[in-house]
Amino acid sequence: MSSKEKPTLGGTRIKTRKRNIAAPLDPAAFADAVVQIYLDNAGDLELIAKSIESSDLNFSRYGDTFFEVIFTGGRTQPGTTKPDEGERHPYSIIEYEATREVILPSVIYIQKVLRRRPFLIKNLENVMRRFLQSLELFEENERKKLAIFTALAFSQKLSGLPPETVFQPLLKDNLVAKGLVLTFITDFFKEYLIDNSLDDLIAILKRGKVEDNLLVFFPPAKRTNESFSEHFSKEGLTALVEYNEKKIFEVTLKEMKSALTTQITEEADISEVIETVKLRVRDAKLPETEIVRILWDVLMDAVQWSGKNQQQNANAALRKVKTWAELLNTFCTSGKLELELMYKVQMQCYEDAKLMKLFPEIIRSLYEQDVLAEDTILHWFRKGTNPKGRQTFVKALEPFVNWLEEAEEEE
Repeated sequence: MSSKEKPTLGGTRIKTRKRNIAAPLDPAAFADAVVQIYLDNAGDLELIAKSIESSDLNFSRYGDTFFEVIFTGGRTQPGTTKPDEGERHPYSIIEYEATREVILPSVIYIQKVLRRRPFLIKNLENVMRRFLQSLELFEENERKKLAIFTALAFSQKLSGLPPETVFQPLLKDNLVAKGLVLTFITDFFKEYLIDNSLDDLIAILKRGKVEDNLLVFFPPAKRTNESFSEHFSKEGLTALVEYNEKKIFEVTLKEMKSALTTQITEEADISEVIETVKLRVRDAKLPETEIVRILWDVLMDAVQWSGKNQQQNANAALRKVKTWAELLNTFCTSGKLELELMYKVQMQCYEDAKLMKLFPEIIRSLYEQDVLAEDTILHWFRKGTNPKGRQTFVKALEPFVNWLEEAEEEE
């Protein structure tokens, strides 16, 4: 045997591995078959569901096409919402009337299909995502039908349809800028809130990762809280307006507390802190009572609390009150606001174990620094309305009140 010849095993037949050859995709034939089921049953969704169940159609391969037929009556051209060649039926969602009564049966029908074939939820997501990203290709009335369907799908808890599938595709800059998203989301809100609470809606928005900034649905030129309130008030969604205003208020308070706590911790000049408060109050239009609560919170937040030493805690808190008395004085400008401060101190001492026994000392210190007037303290003692720990605090404050009354009699 020549050295160049390769050795072989005699009598051995070398086999080649067979390749799996995929059958060509044929979504057109699948779409035509589904359309024919719709036509044969004259759009009766109960009968259509039964026919779909008994068919041997390949849903695992053509799931997207199946939902295209449901939504638009036939197959759509790749990457668009435009009709493709092939059979079509007149019983699609975008051909229905734009009312919940007419569209709801389709939601229930899809729910039945998904219970039998849960893997199709991904195909529903794909088609909805594609359609929502292409809102400009639909007519105004068709967009409203999609909004109603989407709201009803969440209202009926359509087999785990994730909210991010709906809300994230909507946030395309061109769709938002044209106002299409705002119209769609308004129709969605109005429809969803017919059967569900605002808390339910907020939960969906939170899962969709848009709850913290609902202004993203507005065109950039109208992305203001004033525009938000005006738009949704006009649409009758006052509960949503109130929620947003509360959200803004909470964010404003949080930012203000953070800024003031930093200044006080760093022992900024008291005039600088007063100016900061005035600026933020002017910009946020905060009520006076809320300012008093915030100031007390930030003062206590800035205290360096001891873990167990009660006397150290008392000294630290009283020192902070004395140091920043001028700040409190600047904004406690009436008996009503002074009383609000006393209620705030009462609540904090009631809720915080390390402050429970400090209530009379704090009140006395505030009196000595001219933050609280004698009349205010006596009014709280005799007629205070907040019940939290009241009996305990009244008893603890009694010696100081007796002293005030005796001094008043002597005068």
